[in-house]
Amino acid sequence: MKKYLFIKVFLIIWMIIISIRLFYIQVIKYEYYLSKKLDLTIKYVLGNTSPRGRIYDRNGILLVDNKPNKVIYYNKDKKDSSIKEKDIVKLLSNYLEIDTKKVTEKMLIDYYLYLYNPDVLTSNEKKLYKDRKLTDKDILNIKHERVKDKISDISLEEAYIYYLMNNGYSYQNKVIKGENVKDYEYAKIAENLDKLSGVNIKLDFKREYLYNDTFRSILGRIGPITSENEEYYTNKGYNTNDIVGLSYLEYEYDDYLKGKKNEYIVDNKGNYNLVNYGYKGNDLYLTIDINFQKEVDDIIINNIKKAKYEYNTKYLDKSLVVVSNPSTGEILSMSSKQIINDSIYDYTPGIITTSYTVGSSIKGASHIVGYNTNSLNIGEVRDDTCIKIKNTKEKCSVYYMGLINDIEALKYSSNTYQFRTAIKVGGGNYIYDGPLSLNSESFNIYRNAFNMFGLGIKTGIDLPNEQIGYIGDSKNTNLLLNYSIGQYDTYTPIELSQYINSIATKNRVQPYLVSKILDNDNNIIYEKKPNILNIIDTKDEYIERVRLGFIEVLKPYGTGYNYINPTYKPAGKTGTSESFIDTNLDGIVDTKTITTTFVGYAPYDNPIFSIIVITPNVSDYSYSEYISPITRNIAREVSDLYFTRYYK
Repeated sequence: MKKYLFIKVFLIIWMIIISIRLFYIQVIKYEYYLSKKLDLTIKYVLGNTSPRGRIYDRNGILLVDNKPNKVIYYNKDKKDSSIKEKDIVKLLSNYLEIDTKKVTEKMLIDYYLYLYNPDVLTSNEKKLYKDRKLTDKDILNIKHERVKDKISDISLEEAYIYYLMNNGYSYQNKVIKGENVKDYEYAKIAENLDKLSGVNIKLDFKREYLYNDTFRSILGRIGPITSENEEYYTNKGYNTNDIVGLSYLEYEYDDYLKGKKNEYIVDNKGNYNLVNYGYKGNDLYLTIDINFQKEVDDIIINNIKKAKYEYNTKYLDKSLVVVSNPSTGEILSMSSKQIINDSIYDYTPGIITTSYTVGSSIKGASHIVGYNTNSLNIGEVRDDTCIKIKNTKEKCSVYYMGLINDIEALKYSSNTYQFRTAIKVGGGNYIYDGPLSLNSESFNIYRNAFNMFGLGIKTGIDLPNEQIGYIGDSKNTNLLLNYSIGQYDTYTPIELSQYINSIATKNRVQPYLVSKILDNDNNIIYEKKPNILNIIDTKDEYIERVRLGFIEVLKPYGTGYNYINPTYKPAGKTGTSESFIDTNLDGIVDTKTITTTFVGYAPYDNPIFSIIVITPNVSDYSYSEYISPITRNIAREVSDLYFTRYYK
């Protein structure tokens, strides 16, 4: 009796548990399990890539737009084997006009082998292959050699289409024709998709650059995801066949520029139902004035061409220019042009990727090192006699300047004035032609101070792949003296731009190219504000002393006189440095050249404009009695252009 009672109670409890569980599943968790069911029976898919955001200049002038582009592509249908690839190839060759200029012998042979699969191997070769003594590549080479005289009747169009259908990764969409697809071609493919398994059509968008080559390299480029960056993009939710930004602004701001695709639900009957509309990407507004940029390009090109007719300019091939607002960090123009065999090429990316010895232009930072370490006093007078360290050559200024103070040392660009400061920074005891030992921390003292101005570190500009220049690792006393006059470490043009802006404002401000981003309703979703990375750690009287020196540089008898029109109240510093190049292209640096540099800003009492110009390899050092004034000419013309035409 007790046994039956126990079973009865157990069954009742079990039924109660089951009832509770069913209630929990069917009522409380109904929505959850319904969504799970839908996930198993309904597939979400995305439509084609949406148009990317447009790019405008600072005045709202459209630079980059989207142009509708018809595309015919192929992705092998692994489920449908009833339609053979050779049949698809023949149909496509009938429906499309195919440019066969790129067809190679290998393409023709591969297509022949696919069509006929000829048995051209000997029994011995088959045995060697079976024994793994011949590789797949070996066998393919043998086949190619034996059928290459049989391909004369192979259709060029069909061979090229077959190549396009099978080139690249198997999972990728293979573009059969993505340029200049005619309406009748597009319509013909659309009508016959049932015969073309794996072939499809789409309306894509192609980038249209309305100002041709002006600022083109920095705007960047777009393209399909590559194997190298596939993981990066798929982790961010991209499909492998998406079009993405691959370089510079297109890459840096891809998350904003990319549009949102239409989202569909595909039910178990294969029906596509739109659930979320896609939309165009967000629009970028740059700090660049495109018309100013174009005229700066022309100034550089014209001056390079003119300089090439001057004496001793055989190694001169480029100039690099950055114009910015010192207070905000806005880049108003950045341009570099290179001449090779009388042809002009864009070299603007070199502004953030290549570095140079910039000479005396960095002496403002060297003065600050002296002031901060009590190695230089305001108004200190020194004799500009040469420095001679035992077992080294004399180190002198360009000419003997007599007794000069700290302002005059900048105005006339004394080297020995800086050498004496460096010796004091290093705690050295200088005796003419005697040995000289300096504190091992001297380089760190200089570099830490230079870093405050943006020299030797990344500026933070909103572009990928920014590089810094060469940072020497020697502690040689002679090299410290060289360092103090800009003749050791190297700096990129964008670093030099940040440096002169830091002199002008006492703030190291991050340079930038994108000022704001607007959504499709013209709402501002991003707006760049000036970003002060650090304040120059020095007394106001010290930085003011450097500024006074820089003002004197651009006055009569200063080394920078007429680099900027005096009526604009300019300040700045010139630089001339020794450079070395490989003239024989054999990997050996064998020729010493001269590089000229200028950094400046205006007006000195309210800086709104700064400019840096670097012209590498202006002349052969061996014949340096004449140095082309190209750097001065470019600085003068660009600053005149800005203040007479574009300053508002």
